[in-house]
Amino acid sequence: KNSHLYQKNHRKPAKNTPIRSIPVLGLLFIVNLQSIGASIRFRMDASANLEAAIERLQNAEKQARLAGEVAATRQAVTEILELCFQAKDWKSLNDQILILSKKRGQLKQAVSAMVQQAMQYIDQTPDVETRIELIKTLNNVSAGKIYVEIERARLVKKLAKIKEEQGLIAEAADLMQEVAVETFGAMAKTEKIAFILEQVRLCLDRQDYIRAQILSRKISTRVFDVDTSKTKKKPKEGDNVVEEAPADIPSLLELKRIYYELMIRYYSHNNEYLEICRCYKSIYEIPAVKEDPAQWTQVLRKICWYLVLAPHDPMQSSLLNSTLEDKNLSEIPQFKTLLKQLVTMEVVQWTSLWDSYKEEFDSEKNLLGGSLVDKAAEDLRQRVIEHNILVVSKYYSRITVKRLAELLCLSIPETEKHLSEMVVSKALIAKIDRPMGVISFQVAKDSNDILNSWAVNLEKLLDLVEKSCHQIHKETMVHKAALKV
Repeated sequence: KNSHLYQKNHRKPAKNTPIRSIPVLGLLFIVNLQSIGASIRFRMDASANLEAAIERLQNAEKQARLAGEVAATRQAVTEILELCFQAKDWKSLNDQILILSKKRGQLKQAVSAMVQQAMQYIDQTPDVETRIELIKTLNNVSAGKIYVEIERARLVKKLAKIKEEQGLIAEAADLMQEVAVETFGAMAKTEKIAFILEQVRLCLDRQDYIRAQILSRKISTRVFDVDTSKTKKKPKEGDNVVEEAPADIPSLLELKRIYYELMIRYYSHNNEYLEICRCYKSIYEIPAVKEDPAQWTQVLRKICWYLVLAPHDPMQSSLLNSTLEDKNLSEIPQFKTLLKQLVTMEVVQWTSLWDSYKEEFDSEKNLLGGSLVDKAAEDLRQRVIEHNILVVSKYYSRITVKRLAELLCLSIPETEKHLSEMVVSKALIAKIDRPMGVISFQVAKDSNDILNSWAVNLEKLLDLVEKSCHQIHKETMVHKAALKV
């Protein structure tokens, strides 16, 4: 009735009507719309005439939309969705969302309000099929619209979670990969990281390790070192306003731990022990872990094991020495002894080492991070052999194969095999003279190197002669002065 009176008393403005008169009409739309909404709620309770109520609101929405009134249009579309939700008519809700979004000249603010309103109904759907249908409808509406890109990312995440619960991990991973949240300027940093970590986790679950690595590189590890205690600066006028992250998004330090735990899963696939050790080292530096002895003890054990398992190189040596300097290592003396054995340039007996640490090795299955990789025991023996060969190469320039095999507690063919592998990996320089049965650890020098070494030796010799002459001359002058006195 109010809408009819409005049409009767207010004709279309003439062509020369000033534009400034339109906001006054908008105020009338808002007042009329509020009264229409109240009367419709009353009629719904009385007669449950949903279609008639929706039709009345659609007429009001059309008038507000054509007049460019943002507040009235937004209120109209949200009232329509609320009526459908109160009536529990989910099919009409989906239909109205699609119809209203496709209206000619539909306002961005109205679409955004409609999507946000409908997202609140997802958790209140009666069954999974209805929930999936509502999410797909909202995805279709928000596809390709920048102003609802954050809402679409959250919808995709909800749908992927449902697919995962149904056992469709590959389908859930494909859904998540369609969204590139790193380009969303208005999304909170923690929400972006959480979304990318979810993408990485699903790729690891489906054993797509290459894509998991590509996605993990979208996260810079420097973002975890940002001081969160500093107060945020207020955005200046004209800057993009970043939305607050939802309450279910973990904090930055929790995301740091999740990130490195996922990277441990990735590196464990290729048995990259040094990278696994560095991941555990980063987890060890988290304040919540370092303050809890029950947590840092288990993490430090893992650091020691993977340091021992990692092949010898400068990075491994640096981490080994820095770990030995850690005061907390004294709380687990058996692991401190293990690391010292690898730092000390002495031959380690494999049998005695394994007998001492076999129980510790087996107990890792029940600790944080689970058991070590399947090849860990075999690789541990390989690292001990490599350590022993490096020790022998430091003290011997030439040694027989038989004697080296005795020191390593191996057969001659096994000794040659391990020695050849180290030479191929450029961890060692050696030559085997099989007819003579002799191994040479000396580097073959060419003529230039020999001449350079001679030149250096001659320079040292001349320096010594000059210093000696100076000392003789000094002593002579001292004795002469003493005789004159």
